[in-house]
Amino acid sequence: MTMTSVLATMTTIPLILLAVSHWIPQTTSDQEKLSPYECGFSPLENARLPFSLQFFLVAIFFLLFDLEIALLLPLPWALNTTPTTTVLWTFIILSLLTIGLAHEWNQGALDWSK
Repeated sequence: MTMTSVLATMTTIPLILLAVSHWIPQTTSDQEKLSPYECGFSPLENARLPFSLQFFLVAIFFLLFDLEIALLLPLPWALNTTPTTTVLWTFIILSLLTIGLAHEWNQGALDWSK
């Protein structure tokens, strides 16, 4: 392929997708779609209310396990060693995360019905 055909394809496909998404919108709006973004508290109440600890913990757990994926996926290429070493490091990372999750569970931080 020539550079011109690649550039033409790279501009044509997004333009087609933009046109299709503009012409075929979902016009059914309900109360859920019209409400503000859910962020753990009501936007119509006072902004000085205490922050929900459960919402904060869910956000932290999401970041923690997202970081786990970011660390585990490139691990075989980053170490560039034997598969045994890679499996050992993967096991260490997963063990640390599992121990931390078990500790939080035992402390009651994951109990939503307090």
